[in-house]
Amino acid sequence: MDKQDTFNTGPLNFSPDTLAQEALRAQDKLRAGLDTLREVDDVDYGATAKEEVWRDGKVVLYRFRGDKAPTAKVPLLIAYALVNRPYMVDLQADKSIVRGLLERGEDVYILDWGYPDRSDRYLELEDYIQRYLGGAVDHLRASHRLDAVNLLGICQGGAFSLCYSALNPGKVRNLVTMVTPVDFHTDDNMLANWVRGVDVDAFVDTLGNVPADIMNFTYLTLKPWRLFVQKYVGLVDILDDKAALEDFLRMEKWIFDSPDQAGEAFRQFAKQFYQGNGFVNGGIDIGGRAVDLGYVDMPVLNVFAQADHLVPPASSKALGGLVGSTDYSELSFRGGHIGIYVSGRAQREVPQAIHDWLAQRSR
Repeated sequence: MDKQDTFNTGPLNFSPDTLAQEALRAQDKLRAGLDTLREVDDVDYGATAKEEVWRDGKVVLYRFRGDKAPTAKVPLLIAYALVNRPYMVDLQADKSIVRGLLERGEDVYILDWGYPDRSDRYLELEDYIQRYLGGAVDHLRASHRLDAVNLLGICQGGAFSLCYSALNPGKVRNLVTMVTPVDFHTDDNMLANWVRGVDVDAFVDTLGNVPADIMNFTYLTLKPWRLFVQKYVGLVDILDDKAALEDFLRMEKWIFDSPDQAGEAFRQFAKQFYQGNGFVNGGIDIGGRAVDLGYVDMPVLNVFAQADHLVPPASSKALGGLVGSTDYSELSFRGGHIGIYVSGRAQREVPQAIHDWLAQRSR
């Protein structure tokens, strides 16, 4: 750039002409957006047919139905986190880890935790891990006439799956953890650092169930510029693209479709995991039984995302030094906490990697 160009554009590399052009472009996008919004369909989620096969109160176990019958002999049960709805793994036809697994012959089930209300205020971790997750596992063991099933735990659902596997190792044949926090006290875990300073007892005693809006606000403030400003500014660029706009709205629907958290279970999880770092230090108590990851002796595949701001890689990778399994593998994914489910790379890499790993251990 010569001196004249610098004089015309200034140190920030824009001029009155470029600003005017950008303003006109934004006006065109907004004008086109009025037409696009009239054409946008009601955004829905869940690309794959599923049927209810078991229920305990609000908690439902679904079996996904693919275009062809499964070839896997051992069913795969997905346990998602409590803080968001599990349809993130089956968001839409071209963004579905579930569909990728079905296409490769897996027999896929998912546990839907439902929406807790005031009647669930005193549910404990034992209810979620032993009663609900354990009930689903026992149903699959009985219906498939197997001693053990494959378990895929995601984020907090991965922590639940680790606890369940440690307490019931004979019922889990292979364990896959995905973006699962294990060491909650790594220096780069901003969320954990925040929670460690919270008076959890006062918080839960005051609120009862923890409102979803508080949880959502907490997660959004971890990346305030990106999640409060940048993505909505970027929305202008896709206002004239119906498919892209529907994708955006579908993701927004998932982000804000968050259940409240059962108060007592939240208290136990925050204190034993986030504050006590129980997987590393000990002290996790589930219904009077201590959780020791040394009892996780089945094959383990630990999948983590390199750019994960909610569960940093170091938090997940700590699992390798804690489990008792002699068959421990890691899969590092180039992406973030959400990208590991919905990005194009994820659709190509994640289902295939999980399927191949399971297939090698199901002969």
